[in-house]
Amino acid sequence: MEGDDETSGPMIDEIYANGDGGDNNRARKPIFSGDQLDIEVYASLYAGRTKIMRLLFLADRCGEKNNTTMQLDALRMAHDEIKKGENTQLFREVVQKIDGRLGPDYDMDMAWAENVDRRAEQKKEKLENELNAYRTNLIKESIRMGYNDFGDFYYSHGQLGDAFKSYVRTRDYCTTSKHIIHMCMSAILVSIEMGQFTHVTSYVSKAEQAPESLDLITVAKLRCAAGLANLEAKKYKLAARKFLEVGSELGSHYNDVIASQDVATYGGLCALATFDRSELKSKVIDNINFRNFLELVPEVRELINDFYSSHYASCLEYLGNLKANLLLDIHLHDHVETLYDQIRHKALIQYTHPFVSVDLNMMANAFKTTVTGLEKELEALITDNQIQARIDSHNKILYARHADQRNATFQRVLETGRVFDRDVRDMLLRSNLIKHEHNLRASRKL
Repeated sequence: MEGDDETSGPMIDEIYANGDGGDNNRARKPIFSGDQLDIEVYASLYAGRTKIMRLLFLADRCGEKNNTTMQLDALRMAHDEIKKGENTQLFREVVQKIDGRLGPDYDMDMAWAENVDRRAEQKKEKLENELNAYRTNLIKESIRMGYNDFGDFYYSHGQLGDAFKSYVRTRDYCTTSKHIIHMCMSAILVSIEMGQFTHVTSYVSKAEQAPESLDLITVAKLRCAAGLANLEAKKYKLAARKFLEVGSELGSHYNDVIASQDVATYGGLCALATFDRSELKSKVIDNINFRNFLELVPEVRELINDFYSSHYASCLEYLGNLKANLLLDIHLHDHVETLYDQIRHKALIQYTHPFVSVDLNMMANAFKTTVTGLEKELEALITDNQIQARIDSHNKILYARHADQRNATFQRVLETGRVFDRDVRDMLLRSNLIKHEHNLRASRKL
């Protein structure tokens, strides 16, 4: 492997050591194992409907992988959480999924369901009567509260579409900025649950345009919501920026949507996949605010530091250990493969960048892969014009293609001369037109 200059020597030794395992200090650093997810600890991070939906999603994924123990644990916890609320439809679905596998205590409780449904009908009738009375009296604040109560009622019973409509109807009766922000936050919450992230983006924007300044907790919540919307739209760089802007004031104030650990994981992986080296240093590693979130997820913190320090084998090992649990995340699971591919490609590009030639055997060792597999990855990156190089398959060496700087400089000079010549001719033409009053004569003829 040959560097561009003498300063490449230490970096070569460092990368070789990374692949070869020669750095004893690095070898002693523990790699977090990919242990089975502790469902109880995981569920304790969340509250409300999102806690239930995350548990059900986890149960479905475990069911696909025939992990019956985890599946039943998730269903049991979801069942217990649902019985604390009033969503009988979701309760029936969970009991059906359990299918008697957890004993008689988790069979269908018809008495409870009928009792909840009966009370729901009574409450709905009461809310309708109150809202009609408010409309008759034309009291804006009371009408707003009436629609808001309806939204809360529908949300607690799992009727998300009706809840969204009720919350949005309060907008016509909002009299202060605080009311508008409350309406936006309610609409955002329901939209995230429904997976309607275009609505999320819209109402985040409306809340941010409120005349009065927002408190820090609300700002942090809006950043999280915007981050989730961008993540869902696969705008990973924008998602990373939003998550990185989340203030430490968030704490557990938004655990009915997202936990602080999620902010670190989503933001860290999106940044790693899309930020260049300088951005990664300034916006992630040196970001004191985001560092507080990374402390909650040491694996993500370490893999970011390893990537920046060019310890790719260690970084990829962390990613490999995290992958199984990330695939169980309700928001991230669809994006794991894409983000992992982008991170690996960036690592390959960053590895080859400083060198004139690279030994593929040594590089394969650093990335814990085979030379054949590495060649295929590099071929794809070269074809996609992300790496300027060619591969000597016989000798297993990658040669960099450096642009002809001398020729490029001459071309830039010639282009600058052509632009200057054109501009001078334009100025001379304009001065002659003004000198002979051409525009004035034309206007007189008209």
